[in-house]
Amino acid sequence: MKNINILLTFLLITVMFIGLNAQEKTNTKMNHSNMKDVKDSTSSHGMMHNHTSMHDSTKKEMKHEKMHDMKHEKDSIVREGKIDLSEIDMNKDGKVYQDQMCWNVISDESGRCPLCNMKLKEVSLDHAKKKLVENGFKTKD
Repeated sequence: MKNINILLTFLLITVMFIGLNAQEKTNTKMNHSNMKDVKDSTSSHGMMHNHTSMHDSTKKEMKHEKMHDMKHEKDSIVREGKIDLSEIDMNKDGKVYQDQMCWNVISDESGRCPLCNMKLKEVSLDHAKKKLVENGFKTKD
């Protein structure tokens, strides 16, 4: 009787494993199929032609994310392009806070780097400019 219980338990576990494996394969196929649908609905320019394939809620979410990204870029302490240190130094004390690994992360307030989470170090404008130039960033003079 004990052997039959062990055998039945083994069979049950095997059937469950096979079922989960089959479900995983189905999900993978569905994900690949969905990616193909998205690919088919875009042109070579990446523009969406089949708007009906995207739900309205998804469109709203994408619009919200884009607006959030634009606001984030404006308020971000991750600097791009020519970096104007005098503009960053809002309190005009001649100092800013700069990440010691991500040199283009600069703020007029203490804090942490949004890229690597390192604590920003207070440095003079000259030191910040020197590190930016040394690491290939452009600054406004």
